[in-house]
Amino acid sequence: MTHSARLVDLVSARLDRFFDERASILAALGDDVEPLMTYSRSFLSGGKRFRALFAYWGFRSVAELADSNAPFDSEPDDHLNVIVGVAAALELFHAAALVHDDIIDNSDTRRGKPAAHRRFEELHRVSGFAGSAERFGRSAATLFGDLLLSWSDELFSESLDERIHSSWARSARAEFNLMRTEVTAGQYLDVLEENAWPTVAESDLRARAERVALYKSAKYSIEAPLRIGAAVAGASPAQLRTLSEFGRPLGIAFQLRDDVLGVFGDPAVTGKPAGDDLIEGKRTVLIAMARERLQSGARRLLDELLGDRELSADQVRMLQQTIRECGAEQELEHHIERMVSESLAALDVGSLGPRS
Repeated sequence: MTHSARLVDLVSARLDRFFDERASILAALGDDVEPLMTYSRSFLSGGKRFRALFAYWGFRSVAELADSNAPFDSEPDDHLNVIVGVAAALELFHAAALVHDDIIDNSDTRRGKPAAHRRFEELHRVSGFAGSAERFGRSAATLFGDLLLSWSDELFSESLDERIHSSWARSARAEFNLMRTEVTAGQYLDVLEENAWPTVAESDLRARAERVALYKSAKYSIEAPLRIGAAVAGASPAQLRTLSEFGRPLGIAFQLRDDVLGVFGDPAVTGKPAGDDLIEGKRTVLIAMARERLQSGARRLLDELLGDRELSADQVRMLQQTIRECGAEQELEHHIERMVSESLAALDVGSLGPRS
């Protein structure tokens, strides 16, 4: 079994143990809160464990250089146990972010299944509760996301507790805290751009879209997990800089690829409706590039239709064709290639352990 496959299995097992430990706390409140545990297990089951894996590889890139006797406990498995717990905490945080993101975007699905607030809406309906199912769904899912957020912090602290040198733990905690602040602010910037764009100078729109991509996703998806994992292993400032120089452009490329999928992706692959970003009105880098290339009439039509929840399939296809034919998609593809090249170049000059 490869390192990555083993890590995925260990993270899943750690999450299962964590939920088992918390189940008795919820059970003491009564059967009414049982959906919180059921949905937690469901929401955290499976998946690629993307951020967990980057945390592990950040850890391993530094741990391979470290003296095996310092300053972890003497049992070899403690090396792995610490990063597995930290990686699992990142998965909990990510789940919380997705729950809140789907509420903000009013999304119906997540990974091809009903979004959390839609699940709670259905619970309201089948149970015959009074009041608005939609309001109950959004309120319950907000609290569900908050619970996952709280649990991510608990698991992160438990994983570091007394297992690594205190300075390493402080460094990892600082990286974790920074990630949480940046991604929350980045989410706010995303919401802001969907509403504030008419008041922004045309020349600033692309830079503002790039800022959203950086803080909402790029740093959070790759750079931050790499740095957190490396900090757990006692990374030096130089090693952390190298991981940033590698992870940040790769994270940008990842988000830009997600922007392409948000407009052109196959619903069977993305788990989202065709043209979902168009329906939600996402002011992405791809949209900014398209607006720069389009004539005024086509630009006005794009602005008018973007974010219309009632977009028909034909209108979605028309917008897709407009964005593709103006050359924005090709321009973005070239930008993605540059970001990947920049990322790989950082490893050629950086201070890390052997790549494998």
